[in-house]
Amino acid sequence: ITPAQMQGLGEIASRYGVKDLHLTTRQTVELPHVDPGQLEELVGDLEKNGTPLGAEREEVVNVTACMGNRHCKFGIIDSVGLAQEIDKKFFGRELPVKVRIAISSCPNGCESERLNEIGITGTRRPIRDPGLCTGCGTCTHYCREKAIEVDNGVIVLHKELCMECGFCILPCPFKLISADDPEYRITVGGRRGRHPKIGRHLVTVKSHEDVLRVVDRIIYWIYRQASSGAMLPEQLDDLEFDEFKKTIVKMIEG
Repeated sequence: ITPAQMQGLGEIASRYGVKDLHLTTRQTVELPHVDPGQLEELVGDLEKNGTPLGAEREEVVNVTACMGNRHCKFGIIDSVGLAQEIDKKFFGRELPVKVRIAISSCPNGCESERLNEIGITGTRRPIRDPGLCTGCGTCTHYCREKAIEVDNGVIVLHKELCMECGFCILPCPFKLISADDPEYRITVGGRRGRHPKIGRHLVTVKSHEDVLRVVDRIIYWIYRQASSGAMLPEQLDDLEFDEFKKTIVKMIEG
């Protein structure tokens, strides 16, 4: 949101007698206690301000993202730019169930993306050159998963523990650790609330365009197959996630 839009929200709130603005956990702005008779006019003013009415019910609600590599030294992907692309294409799409989409630029998961119906996490796989590595162990101090250790002067990476966060790459004093291109790990079926649930890994892709294609296929599947009256995580349990995954992968490859 721009400073001008923020100022505009303040002016609109004052105009309609709103005493307090509420910044929500999903990065929206609420204007409480508005006179119902003024809602239509208020929505028009919000549109003119570039801050239109949000979505809340059985539809794709606002897409949230961390600040990503534009502002964070840990950021792997441009989560803000990706969120804007997804928002432009899918926001407000009517569906049988509510669908929340969140993006974190790295596995730190600051946006709790894996607790959303669709989650996108930026990852980066480190690449070491054993012939050049001195075994100094600097990278081991930056690995939060204890996935790296020095064994007889040789760096050993335990791939089963590595979260592919890339935190070990920059600290290398000899710049001997490189990385694959950033990837986008997509999870489905996460849930917040009283009974939180971590979304399950669906597929990992390599570009914004691939992410948009996967999200499009997921939303299409939800529109065609999901039913109203139950949240998506519960329905995925009933419909068998493995079959759902096969269907989405087939759609992508086709």
